[in-house]
Formats: sequence, C-alpha cells, structure tokens
Amino acid sequence: MGKDKLRKFTEIDTFANVYQLEEGKALKGKWVQEHFKNENPLILELACGKGEYSVGLSRLFPEKNFIGIDLKGNRIWRGARTGVDEGIENLAFLRIQIEDIVDYFGENEVDEIWITFPDPQPQESREKKRLTFPGFLNKYKQLLKPGGKINLKTDNDGLYQYTVDTVEALGLVCHKKTDQLYTSPYYDEVLSIKTHYERIYLKHDKNINYIQFSLV
Repeated sequence: MGKDKLRKFTEIDTFANVYQLEEGKALKGKWVQEHFKNENPLILELACGKGEYSVGLSRLFPEKNFIGIDLKGNRIWRGARTGVDEGIENLAFLRIQIEDIVDYFGENEVDEIWITFPDPQPQESREKKRLTFPGFLNKYKQLLKPGGKINLKTDNDGLYQYTVDTVEALGLVCHKKTDQLYTSPYYDEVLSIKTHYERIYLKHDKNINYIQFSLV
C-alpha cells in the first residue's frame, strides 16, 4: 500500500464522522439519535466512493442526515475530510461491505437510498453483485421505511436496463426513469450533483441514466 493510502487510512481513524465495522454495528437502529443527535430523516449513499453525492446532498439539505457507505477507506477519506473541514454536522461515513448492510441499520431506520455510479458488474456470472439485484433489494427493504425511495444514477446502460427490468418484474413502483437525464424533465439541483467519474463520462458525451423506485 502506498504512503498516501496509508496516511488516509490512519487519518480516517481520527475522524468523528467515520465509522468502521464494530463501531457502526453499535449504532444499529440509533444513528439519528446517537450520532446526529436529532430526529431528522436518514439517507444513505451506497458505493459512495469519494462521497461527492453525500457531501452535495448534505449541503443542500441541512434538515436531513446523510451517510456515505463504501469499503475503500482511501476514497471515503475525501468526503470525510471535506465534512470535517467544513463542519458539516449532518454528514457521516461508514466503511463496510454493502453485503452486510442489515447488520448496521435497523428496521425502518432509513428514509431513502442513493446508488451513484456503482460497479455495474456486467458479467452475467456476477449478477448477484449488482446493487439492484433482488437479493440486495430484499436487504434494503428491511432498512427502508414504507414508501422509502431508491435512486440509481449510472452511466452504464446495461445496469440501468437491468434495474428497469427488475423493477417491472418484481412489480415495484417506478416514480421516474430516463436514459437521458440531462435533457429530461427530472433534472434538478439534486440530480445536477456530479461525482468525479460522472464528470469524466460527460466529457466523453456519455449519456447518464436515472431511475427512482420504491419497494412494495
């Protein structure tokens, strides 16, 4: 591991807005009360990478709480560092495997989920690793409040279509969907938040897909 990665891993251990493994499990069902110390809605960003979306959302909505989730600590460092430097009190990060998410959040604890530019896992053999695979949706259902929404934003046309087909096959409620986000009527200040990778895709004229749905 390079020196810069080691430095970031060491530094996030000192951040009050980053939780790892057992630290996070201790807050299951109590994130809002014990970390954020309020009664505001809780929104998760899965596969958050550097946390651009979590940071952007927390700035836009100080009346809501946001947790970015990813396994790679050197990526989480960037968003967490911004949160510390700017004193963003409604922002936190959790370093875990998303497969284990039910160990970290209680039933009906989460109001909304964002999945922003995840690994599309395009190989058929890795379908179960896609974050909109039915197995993952069943996990999210345990955490989400009734009617809680899931948002997927991706440049990958295959993952988008897979998600659309999954939503239809399971009879879920689809609120919005488009394969051309930036020319759609859904484009607003929330969806205009851009991740590092999204900026790269847009420079290459790649279309951005978006779908919002609820579990039934």
